[in-house]
Amino acid sequence: MATSPGTSVGPPPPDPGVAVWEWQDELGRWRPYRSAVCGYIEQSFQALAAKGRRSLGTWPVSGSIPLGQADPALAPYIIDLPSLTQFRQDTGTMRSVRRHVFQLDSAAGQGVVWEWQNDEGGWFPYEMNVCVYLEQAFAFKSPQVDLGPFGYNYGIDFASLTQTNQTTGYQRRIQRRVDSPYPVATATGPSHSGPTCSCQQCLLNSGTGPITTRYRHSMVNLPGPSAGTGPRPFAGVQGAAGRTAGLGYSQTGFVPYNKPTISGARSMPKLNVQSLGVAPQPPAVSGPSLTHGASKGVSIPKLPVSMSRPSKVSQALAGGTLSPEEVVKRYFQELKTPPADEDCIICMEKLSSPSGYSDSCESKTIQPGNIGRLDKCSHAFHLLCVLAMYTSGNKDGSLQCPSCKTIYGEKTGTQPNGKMDVATFPESLPGHEGCGSIQIMYYIKKGIQGPEHPNPGLPYTARGFPRYCYLPDNDKGRKVLELLKVAWRRRLIFTVGTSSTTGESNTVVWNEIHHKTEMHSNVSGHGYPDPNYLDNVLAELAAQGVTEDCLMP
Repeated sequence: MATSPGTSVGPPPPDPGVAVWEWQDELGRWRPYRSAVCGYIEQSFQALAAKGRRSLGTWPVSGSIPLGQADPALAPYIIDLPSLTQFRQDTGTMRSVRRHVFQLDSAAGQGVVWEWQNDEGGWFPYEMNVCVYLEQAFAFKSPQVDLGPFGYNYGIDFASLTQTNQTTGYQRRIQRRVDSPYPVATATGPSHSGPTCSCQQCLLNSGTGPITTRYRHSMVNLPGPSAGTGPRPFAGVQGAAGRTAGLGYSQTGFVPYNKPTISGARSMPKLNVQSLGVAPQPPAVSGPSLTHGASKGVSIPKLPVSMSRPSKVSQALAGGTLSPEEVVKRYFQELKTPPADEDCIICMEKLSSPSGYSDSCESKTIQPGNIGRLDKCSHAFHLLCVLAMYTSGNKDGSLQCPSCKTIYGEKTGTQPNGKMDVATFPESLPGHEGCGSIQIMYYIKKGIQGPEHPNPGLPYTARGFPRYCYLPDNDKGRKVLELLKVAWRRRLIFTVGTSSTTGESNTVVWNEIHHKTEMHSNVSGHGYPDPNYLDNVLAELAAQGVTEDCLMP
């Protein structure tokens, strides 16, 4: 009997399975880490679980995992296990992560990844749920399958290796790539059974209830074909009947709820994880373009907001002369006696023990046993751990508390050189009738990455510039505009990284401050009307340290 979206999948796979860790981008799509990185994450996860004398998969599991030890390119990233969050130390960006366990004979267990090709020729992986489904269909020699049950408006043709948009008919190439198998998971958490309910797990993982993070698209549950259920052929394909049946599908993973956090993270929500259910599904793989031209036939004056050439990282320190040790000591009050039974959330060692970074970070003025408490939020850490965190980031003279994300100093980013222009015109935006509109134009050209970027010395691309964005010309819209100018001057609007839309690396991308790039529709989530947008972007700016206080003379 077929299992429809919204119902639970079958029993969990027999032990052992393979564990796949994925992170969620700003459009709600889940992206698997590469198998080698997953191997390191899973090994660290199991070690932390054992260290806490807990069985694997039974929460709480306290600890953090620095991804730079698995891949130097991921040096700024840390996974915080209590909150299942990936935290980027130099920008403060936070992403949800999840862990799923698949059968050993699944695509993940064989190291098979299915990918689609973007417009620039780069290859971008489907999430592992889809890879498993495609590999099963491929193994049973199904000519075509429909990805509609996953929330994608696409059909897959294995003969031509193409992905077809069923609305527009636009086709992309796909490929099957074999990598090393994903790591073996010795055990998993108990499976959540039964229909979708109102528990936190189901709210996080179903198409009902509040939508978490910045997900702007509809979500459906993962299809769970059981024995005797084949993949769905996409509409319009001849010979759809009589497909080979018998594509078995089962998986297990976990998502947190009501999990107590580690003692050192006093401001973090108390969550608890006991089970997991069906995973949330992303929107269509090909995201909407984020660039739009100016309104046709409108002649408007431009108000340039230029960004001065960024200084070298070594000159960007607070006051231009402070050493990393001096920056750390600037915001901390050193403690003579460590807090009783508290952990350092960075290295996950007891504060009464030496820093876990004592082997990899050396300092003449900060010793492995030195403890400090931040002035504003009062969170305590090993000072050597904070020094290691600071030196792996942007080194701009500011610090961000890894527990509560409070910013100390003036946070700056890694935005390349460019120009910001502003113009106004009388046409109203939907939902903001009665006032004109503000148009922002960002100009950035391709160039060479500096020491503050992921790959210094390598070129970076700048696709889709100039980029046009829109605000209502009212009091709140003008306030947002002034704060965006501050963020631009602090190099926080863009960064160099991997595009979540195309999968291209070493390119200029948005940096967690969302912009409206459409005027007259909100089909993609990047236009108007959107009654919550101005409040949301003010909160995003505040998270980067850009508040109304920055506008005071």
